[in-house]
Amino acid sequence: MSFIIAAPASGSGKTTITLGLLRAISRKHPIRAAKSGPDYIDPRFHEAACGQPCLNLDAWAMTPDRIKGLASGDQPLIIEGAMGLFDGAPPDGKGATADLARILGLPVVLVVDAGKMAGSVAPLVQGFAAYDSQVPIAGVILNNVGSPRHEAMLRRALPHFRIFGAVLRRPDLAQPSRHLGLVQAQERPDLMTYLDQAADIVAENIDLDQLLALPSPNWEGDPAKSIPPPAQHIAVAQDAAFAFTYPHMLADWHAAGAQISFFSPLANDPVPDADFIYLPGGYPELHAGQLAANTVFLDSLRRSEALIYGECGGYMTLGERLTDAAGHVHHMAGLLPLATSFAARKLHLGYRQLVCDWAPLQGQWAGHEFHYATTLYAEGEPLFQARDAEGTALAAMGLRNGRVCGSFAHLIDAV
Repeated sequence: MSFIIAAPASGSGKTTITLGLLRAISRKHPIRAAKSGPDYIDPRFHEAACGQPCLNLDAWAMTPDRIKGLASGDQPLIIEGAMGLFDGAPPDGKGATADLARILGLPVVLVVDAGKMAGSVAPLVQGFAAYDSQVPIAGVILNNVGSPRHEAMLRRALPHFRIFGAVLRRPDLAQPSRHLGLVQAQERPDLMTYLDQAADIVAENIDLDQLLALPSPNWEGDPAKSIPPPAQHIAVAQDAAFAFTYPHMLADWHAAGAQISFFSPLANDPVPDADFIYLPGGYPELHAGQLAANTVFLDSLRRSEALIYGECGGYMTLGERLTDAAGHVHHMAGLLPLATSFAARKLHLGYRQLVCDWAPLQGQWAGHEFHYATTLYAEGEPLFQARDAEGTALAAMGLRNGRVCGSFAHLIDAV
């Protein structure tokens, strides 16, 4: 049993359904989870729901062999899609959830938000089912159903499709969100209660036995494909302000023999004595005052002789000033000639093709950019040469200042 949870569009409820399924199935059988595309937040909910690490499978940034190698395992796999089933990067939609279905040969369970339709559900589902024979729709989960009578109308409209279940409208299952997505799993004190509630609803309204009977193909990927570690001992910032790391990257480093130490800037931990310091992305803008006051962390970072690399939020922390959404200016590490602001926000979003000549990260990378910060100034040598998903040249990204560097790009995989 392995399958993909997808939907015709974002906002259909596939994350809630996925979490409920993972929690409900994990009560009976071990189950693994994965998320399509460059998402740091949903996978942490998946991990909490099923008690297993959740990987990102990115059909734009990763080769088919890499995807198969990461997806392989002894336990069944549920993959949550991103956006709509066929929505990917321009110009041709590469990286869509449908690409994972083609690469892995997995059936798709389509979550349909039926809250504002009845008979019209038929042409919608029929269109998705007929669109691509290499993306088989195994069946449908009807979501946001208004009443038992409404459910009966929807079922009558789909006599030739397998309906795995119907979930009534539940506003109490809506999850809190902020500018980059859901509020992080580690910030939800009610998380386990929420997951159990979602699982109970799913178990009551969805036929789990039918889902468990779906076929599970065997994948043969390339286990040798991996990201080499940038140093032997790597210190990784990890807390609510610096949470955006990819498990496959850390796993690659560890498998190659690197030592990985974690520390919390928010807890004012000193930076470990390592060869390479990694400040990943996250939400430093929500904790800028606290970070600016954490002198043990900042002073140890400034004194360190290690190579230092920051992504997105980590990049902003390495700069001189960070202006929060209220307009308050906070002094950061001052290791890069950079000032950023959330007082005037602008969305930057998309895949990036990156080339780097800085030795620890030298080579070509597939990456992603997703932030609202505005750069007030950035002076000095850039870190990456960049193109967008269509190959159009962009302005050089990031900064490099001796042993310190960073950019707004999140690295996904080496090319």
